Amino acid sequence: MVFKVYYQESLAQVPVREKTKTVYVEGESVRDVRKKLSDKGFNIEYVQAVTGAFLEYEQQNEDFKVLEIG
Repeated sequence: MVFKVYYQESLAQVPVREKTKTVYVEGESVRDVRKKLSDKGFNIEYVQAVTGAFLEYEQQNEDFKVLEIG
């Protein structure tokens, strides 16, 4: 399953909407995705499952790339 992760680049950074970044990650669950990203030092705000029409819409974006973390 693909998840969209909203995050700040640093754990010390206060979440500000204008500085929020997104990344797509393949995982089994929200917990699995958070575990995979734990060593990146991101301040994760929200993890959202992307399926169906929402996934199709996101795939049309030229910046759409799914991180595959082992």
